[in-house]
Amino acid sequence: MDPKYIFVTGGVVSSLGKGIIAASLANLLKARGYRVTNQKFDPYINIDPGTLNPYEHGECYVTTDGQETDLDLGHYERFTNTPTTRANNITTGRIYQNVIDKERRGDYLGKTVQIIPHITDEIKRNMLLLGKSGDYDFVITEIGGTVGDIESLPFLEAVRQLRWELGRNSLCIHLTYVPFLKAAKELKTKPTQHSVKELQHLGIQPDILVLRSECDIPATMRRKIAQFCNVQPDAVVQSVDLPSIYEVPIAMHAQHLDDTVLNLMGITSAPAPDMTRWSEFLDRMHSAEETVEIGIVGKYVELQDAYKSIEESLLQAAVYNGRRIKIRLIHSEKITPSNVGEMLSGLDGVIIAPGFGQRGIEGKFTAIRWCRETDIPTLGICLGMQCMVIEFARNVLGLEGANSTEMDPGTPYNVIDLMEEQKSITNLGGTMRLGAYKCSLLPGSLAAKAYGKTDVTERHRHRFEFNSDYRARFEAAGMKCVGENPETHLVEVVEIPSRRWMIGTQYHPEYSSTVLSPSPLFISFVKAAIDYGKEHNPHTTQPQTTQE
Repeated sequence: MDPKYIFVTGGVVSSLGKGIIAASLANLLKARGYRVTNQKFDPYINIDPGTLNPYEHGECYVTTDGQETDLDLGHYERFTNTPTTRANNITTGRIYQNVIDKERRGDYLGKTVQIIPHITDEIKRNMLLLGKSGDYDFVITEIGGTVGDIESLPFLEAVRQLRWELGRNSLCIHLTYVPFLKAAKELKTKPTQHSVKELQHLGIQPDILVLRSECDIPATMRRKIAQFCNVQPDAVVQSVDLPSIYEVPIAMHAQHLDDTVLNLMGITSAPAPDMTRWSEFLDRMHSAEETVEIGIVGKYVELQDAYKSIEESLLQAAVYNGRRIKIRLIHSEKITPSNVGEMLSGLDGVIIAPGFGQRGIEGKFTAIRWCRETDIPTLGICLGMQCMVIEFARNVLGLEGANSTEMDPGTPYNVIDLMEEQKSITNLGGTMRLGAYKCSLLPGSLAAKAYGKTDVTERHRHRFEFNSDYRARFEAAGMKCVGENPETHLVEVVEIPSRRWMIGTQYHPEYSSTVLSPSPLFISFVKAAIDYGKEHNPHTTQPQTTQE
């Protein structure tokens, strides 16, 4: 069959969950046996989010082929269990860069280059790219931002043109907000009506409305919205707050969202979705009673999305270990030698979070020392692993002033140093060591036991590396280099065998963790944390209800 294109837009306010709805629909269509992919078009000028502060944009997600992307691609992968690539996330910056490059080469034969048709043509080309590959039956495209934003207009114009060109092989799902006014004690539909009218003004008639709300929307109100927005009544579904984002696919299927999509596209004989494994995960999540508490030590803890993939990996690992997850976000800038015991007390395990820059680094060193001496399960990721190396160098090897050249270019002991291939690079965006690389694990190591194999592939995002000139000194003192890249011999994993579970990874295991294929390393870490908690925190914690 010809590829089908589904466009997901949003109105009224941002952060309604377009990405979760798009991922949930992909989940359902894939469960029916279709080949599905998600992509997101972001309306900012940055080429990618790689240079954006996490406070600005949340987590920067990395694909297997080394593209820095929007965090929604993490949701796509977690919901579909399918890797994404650079083709799955396009920004306004990339669109304009492509058009300008073509103009400089003379591809436009001297014509005046304009928003229409040249920018919109480039947007359309990218929107159709994955469908034309022949690998997918459905391409679900999320348009970032909110209808009415000036920066989103070229994307929406491209969608309008494609709806006209593709006919029944395309449709539009519009996500809006239905607020509940406490003073009036009622839900209000006007914001949704205005949002749809704004979309109609741009020449796009939505086929399906998804109404985001904090409470149930009566059927009479949904019919009213359908009437005023020119949408079929059975094409208006609600998305109410749920305890977990992973319940959304089930909720959407219960309202026949996937059935409606298929019917609108002329597909009348599709198999029912096989949600067996997904439902089993939810059953395990709902039946868990005891809680494991993990601390994340980082410097972006004020923004919940800054460590999104880590938090979701922990949740998944906890479920498969028969536990609920409780996460304590701990600001590394606030940790001192005098308060570290208090700030980390009661935890079952600690993650030293990734990041960049000097701010909060000393707090991480202090936390790591406490973790090492307390023998609490500890996982250091990327910069977290590098901090474990630096702390060990200072406090075990006695190398006073040991540091990373990122933090102190003049350090007398550069145990973490800039990668050789990075030394000639001046541009910051998209120039790090990015994407999936192989790692060979030492047989018998804790890391190898966690994975159940010695050859793994994980994703990276870094410029600095373990300085192998110090490798022998570290290993003699008890920190083993148990994972390395088989081609470059770059140290990828360190662990301290004398500790019950203390591992640092240069790579990001959280990027490859999904609901149906959770990260083995996180599974092992959480299991160790549970065992530690039984010994040191022997109390039964009340079940936690986490709103996502």
